[in-house]
Amino acid sequence: MQLHHPTAEIFVPDGQPVAAALGRITHLGIGAHQDDLEFMAFHGILAGYPNADQWFGGVTCTDGAGSARTGPFAACADAQMKQIRRQEQNTAATLGRYGAMVQLDYPSRAVKNATEPALRADLKSILLATRAEVVYTHNLADKHATHIGVAVAVVQALRELPPARRPKRVIGCEVWRDLDWLPDAAKVVMDVSGHEALAAALNGAFASQIAGGKRYDLAIVGRRAAHATFYESHATDRATQVIFGMDLTPLVTNETADLGAYVGNLVDQLKAEVQQKIAGRLGPAKP
Repeated sequence: MQLHHPTAEIFVPDGQPVAAALGRITHLGIGAHQDDLEFMAFHGILAGYPNADQWFGGVTCTDGAGSARTGPFAACADAQMKQIRRQEQNTAATLGRYGAMVQLDYPSRAVKNATEPALRADLKSILLATRAEVVYTHNLADKHATHIGVAVAVVQALRELPPARRPKRVIGCEVWRDLDWLPDAAKVVMDVSGHEALAAALNGAFASQIAGGKRYDLAIVGRRAAHATFYESHATDRATQVIFGMDLTPLVTNETADLGAYVGNLVDQLKAEVQQKIAGRLGPAKP
């Protein structure tokens, strides 16, 4: 496979040939930064973790140069931080038994540029090399511009695939904006209960961020626990860890669908639900 950046890397934890490693991938996560996959696509990681017939594969699009750094990493230059972040991501891939881990090494500014075709082309090549049935990426309501750039590029790349090669499901996941605001009928609910030790190991692999001033390891499992409890108000908890997703599959099957309008419709559904519940408590309007 020819990727655009000569510094891009395909790491295969169990040492299989690259073509075979990619060809076995059934669940593919495509994230912007090192650690995004572990935070947002844990459901896909679990699908491949114990199963010989299912494999998770990861794609990280950016190079890690812009990572926050304080404490023991405060003095790290961008070039050094890039190497640290790449190694952390490969360590997580080993811990999670990924089938393959691809790091594309784009600067964030390139990922944010909607007119840049290279990322979309790389993603298309990777998708064609796998047999992904489920693709996880960022949700289109995320507040991080680089995450939105990746999500848009993923949808565009998937639309360019032959219909028979497209995944059965595409899920936009939570990182920099959670999805508890989605109407329940629109939520993709992913139960990841019972795997706290693996989650802790994967999240803890990114020491440069945790020791560098961002307690993602605590925040992510806290969000999942909160979702499990607050998802239903009139029932006891059925899970202990839940991730919410946004279904992006309709944007892939309908190649002309407008991405912004799709998300706007979900926001409108929330607005209507809120207004309806308030109106129901107020009673009929006075003449």
